[in-house]
Amino acid sequence: MDWQSATDKVPRIIFISSSGNSAPMLARPYPPLSFCFTGLGWLMVSSILGLAILVGLIRGTPLPSWVRMLHVHAVLVGGVAQIILGGFLLLISPSSLGNRKGADSHPIAFWAMNSGLVGMLMGFWLHQDTIVAVAGLVVMAACCSVISTLWNRARRMWTSSLSQAWFYALALLGLVGGSACGEILAFGLMPQSPGYVRLAHIHLVVLGFVVLAIMGMMHHLLPTIWSRPFVSPTLAQTAIVLMPLGVAVLIGGFLNSSVPVEMVAGAMLFTGGILWIGNLLGTWRASTHTGSAASDHLLVSTFFLLFTIILGVLVGANSLSSPPRLPYGRLHLVAYTHMTFVGFIVNAIMGACSYFIPITLAADRVPNTKKRGPYRDQLNTIMNRWSTVQIAALSLGTMGLGLLAALTWNVPLTSIYVHIATWTSLGLLMTGLVLFSVKLTSIIAKKPDTLRTAQTSSDELKLTA
Repeated sequence: MDWQSATDKVPRIIFISSSGNSAPMLARPYPPLSFCFTGLGWLMVSSILGLAILVGLIRGTPLPSWVRMLHVHAVLVGGVAQIILGGFLLLISPSSLGNRKGADSHPIAFWAMNSGLVGMLMGFWLHQDTIVAVAGLVVMAACCSVISTLWNRARRMWTSSLSQAWFYALALLGLVGGSACGEILAFGLMPQSPGYVRLAHIHLVVLGFVVLAIMGMMHHLLPTIWSRPFVSPTLAQTAIVLMPLGVAVLIGGFLNSSVPVEMVAGAMLFTGGILWIGNLLGTWRASTHTGSAASDHLLVSTFFLLFTIILGVLVGANSLSSPPRLPYGRLHLVAYTHMTFVGFIVNAIMGACSYFIPITLAADRVPNTKKRGPYRDQLNTIMNRWSTVQIAALSLGTMGLGLLAALTWNVPLTSIYVHIATWTSLGLLMTGLVLFSVKLTSIIAKKPDTLRTAQTSSDELKLTA
């Protein structure tokens, strides 16, 4: 599938307009891109909070624990989960060609998800678990509404190929299961074992939903971008089976506090990751694609996933001895987890948005498929600007967090080397995020009228000559 065919299959998306005749909030259209743009906004805001948390750790004045809860839930619920669900709504378009405005607008789910998240954050701030639990139920209901829509569409699309559906079903089941564990925690339904429930809550959402969902998206998206099927469908299918099995075994190891089981799961995940990345690299080398922000972000994210799996195995091996051979504190945990959150998840989200958003904006703003190409190409050109700097800054900033954590094994937090590593890493991370935000703002602001005006001026110059 090339850019043109992919664009033709994108449904028309109706955007929120700020006209003088303001309609009630629920009467306005809230398309899938509303989830994506709002999720990106949550990511940017919560990243600033994350920087403050890291600086507090380095300076020896850590922020209160509820601030960390704000950061984590704003990132995962408001940012990552909302973007993924919006991306699925774009990826699995409505099968009917009737009322597309109704089919692609989700106002109740949109407002329930975001207002529920605000309620959860207020509950964390006020230390009121009941508020967190009730608001969490609202968020969970919004997610279930979107999942129901997705599943109804998927059943009609995949009636002849159920092999594509089970992987996404597992990912969405991980979201529901992880959310249910969060509700059990908030309501205090299992006070005798909150640690196990918390582990299940975190890992079902992060591993069971986010990682599997992104892998499934990349499994279909990268061959589309490269205009070439996988060089080995068997390897691809084997990796897709091994990864969720490894995630299930890993969660079981966490719940049973069994490091050997976790090591076995790590071996399964590593094997699946090697097969998956090897197949992707073979497909990439066999394609004629010259590179873009979308494909480069997605490809880099796969290496961070494999690197995180290796680090996880090493962390497990380190904990086999008592005491551990290397100290493992909060800063080391931050560095390890952000290899996944920034290196894998944020890179993958930026890559997917670099692909989907220009296509969707072009499909919405230029209904004529023959005239859509030049406008879409302009949007792609904007997204591809400075992509090397953007990807390098984000990746080096993520690796810098690992270097920062490693430095603390040899020098104190007050060392000049620690402070240099801290601010260098934060500067690189913010550079990548700001570049992406500026380009995203530019393509949203670039209207087709600009293109038509440029074409008219060019034609006039030709006539004058």
